Amino acid sequence: MLHVSSDINKLTRERTVDPEFPHAPEEWNRQHAMDIARAEGLKLSDEHWEAVRALQSYYARHEDQAKISPRDLHDALDEHFHPQGGIKHLYLLFPGGPIAQGCRLAGLKAPFMASDRSFGSVS
Repeated sequence: MLHVSSDINKLTRERTVDPEFPHAPEEWNRQHAMDIARAEGLKLSDEHWEAVRALQSYYARHEDQAKISPRDLHDALDEHFHPQGGIKHLYLLFPGGPIAQGCRLAGLKAPFMASDRSFGSVS
């Protein structure tokens, strides 16, 4: 009987995953990201959502998120968006910095020192 009740408890706790954002943090949702974007003067495009997915995916691949290096994340974004112009293109999308502002929209804690201009923030 205990096994059945624990299975039921597990089912009631499982969240529904947005198929377009499979690596999103548990508490994240699209509407919250849109509210943040609106407050920061951004109108989200498909390219913004692609960056949000890339950030969420990067964080999902790194178990110890406290040790995420802003330089490594910067380089990963630059490589991922290389065909569109890399990090320079992302600065056009995220005037507050592709890492700092992007992480806010993605529901992620920006890495330590991400507010340093050289690591993706201009705030």
